[in-house]
Amino acid sequence: MTDADLDASDPRTLPGFFDALADGDLLGGVCGDCGQVLLPPRPTCYACGSRAVAVEPQSPRGEIFTYTAVHTPPPAFAADAPYTVAVVELADGGRLLGRVDADYDDVSIGDPVELAVREPTADEREIALDYEEDWPVHVFEPR
Repeated sequence: MTDADLDASDPRTLPGFFDALADGDLLGGVCGDCGQVLLPPRPTCYACGSRAVAVEPQSPRGEIFTYTAVHTPPPAFAADAPYTVAVVELADGGRLLGRVDADYDDVSIGDPVELAVREPTADEREIALDYEEDWPVHVFEPR
């Protein structure tokens, strides 16, 4: 596929990535030149600038790379605060940011987690941009 063929259905775009995720497929871009895993995928490697990016299935399992607590969320999530957000290094090498379904005090760097996908709540749809309203929500669950 060339860049001229790139449209919103391509998993190297955010709409395409979230469409695949809604279907249960976690897809990553893998650079054919340097091997960098890109999550979400994109048409160009951010490590080396190559356009030789293939889309490949990724493992939903990984480990907490770093994490923090969100104490001042957007108003729609005020009742959820504080909640935990982490960068997770997935088994295939990519890193993905997401909410963790655990209290901050119960999370540590290196903890194993697995990605789960669900429909957005009414509050999440309320704050989403028009084109994001139907995108699934991903959450990391402790294993």
